[in-house]
Amino acid sequence: MLNIALFGPPGAGKGTQSKKLIEKYNLTYVATGDLLRKEIAEGTALGIEAKNLIEKGRLVPDDMILQIIEKHINTNTNSNGILFDGFPRTYIQAYILEGLLMRMHTSLTCLLSLEVPREELIARMLKRAEMENRSDDTLEVIEYRLLEYETKTTPVIEFYKERNIYYPINGVGKVDEVFERLCQAIDNSLTKQWMNVVLLGPPGSGKGTQGEIIAKRHALGYIPTGTLLRREIKEGTDIGHRAKPYMEKGEIVPDEIAVKLIERELHLTSKVRGFVFKGFPRTMVQAYILDGMLKKLNSSVTIAIELKVPTLECFKRLTMRAKTDKARTYDKDPELIIHRLEEYEQKTSLVKQYYKNQNKLIKVDGTGDVAEVSDRISEVIDKVARMGR
Repeated sequence: MLNIALFGPPGAGKGTQSKKLIEKYNLTYVATGDLLRKEIAEGTALGIEAKNLIEKGRLVPDDMILQIIEKHINTNTNSNGILFDGFPRTYIQAYILEGLLMRMHTSLTCLLSLEVPREELIARMLKRAEMENRSDDTLEVIEYRLLEYETKTTPVIEFYKERNIYYPINGVGKVDEVFERLCQAIDNSLTKQWMNVVLLGPPGSGKGTQGEIIAKRHALGYIPTGTLLRREIKEGTDIGHRAKPYMEKGEIVPDEIAVKLIERELHLTSKVRGFVFKGFPRTMVQAYILDGMLKKLNSSVTIAIELKVPTLECFKRLTMRAKTDKARTYDKDPELIIHRLEEYEQKTSLVKQYYKNQNKLIKVDGTGDVAEVSDRISEVIDKVARMGR
């Protein structure tokens, strides 16, 4: 998901730019003030409660604001992300937003702050007050609102500066000029996002071939668990000795063996901004384990791509591979091939559902020549990267 927080003092042009950003990137618009007024106008339970508090001169508490935001997001499920206008307003709300997005298995892509000189802001708001006959927008009121903005938002800005996702934007100039600067900042922030791809598919679907190609094409680390284990077996390491009986039968290697290998690869490959995982996870437990390992790197699974290849085609490919120097031990036994295909369906169905529930599972046609399949996968990855998912 592409999640943006748009900041800017009164008069900076957030409303105008929000409309353009929402249209270009297909985002759900979250402006807490507007949502609160809507709840009150519609007389909802939240609206009535908020109105009672406001009439008593009290602030609407953060837990109520959170409920209103969640309600709005849950009714707008077809967008590519969220644009937060004026939220978070406080340091505490910044942590609340972190938790909210974490529950949605996503995070904030960037905070864009429209920077406009104080004199320019005052001139804009005085002009607007005159044009719209806003008698309450006096110079004194405007200066107070600007001071309040600066006081409240400085800690929030520091919060996101520490996370390296804060982008100050020159807010002076024509509307389209400012919009172009905002879009450029969004594009820059997306290039810094980690891309972790889980490549799924039955034995014989081409995961190994495609995983290596895709990793090189997108400058990602490649972690093919099966290949790593076979290397350990060939080199006669302790891990290899422990893994060999399982590999010869085409069975899943115990998690403690696979995890040690993956952790090692994650630490050895330090100059990439993500990984392609092939052969792991194959079970729900492994899916949880991968989440934990990536969490230690302040990252997560971005997308799970399942290569769709008919079972009969997979069987044919594996029996053909048995006649080459790339043959696996289990390729030469039709019963083992069938066992592996059945095991994939049984064990991995829950993994696929796990990623589907997070809106991270995308199916790609795995039939055709290698280049065609690679292009299909790359198209999916590029689209996801543009959306900051």
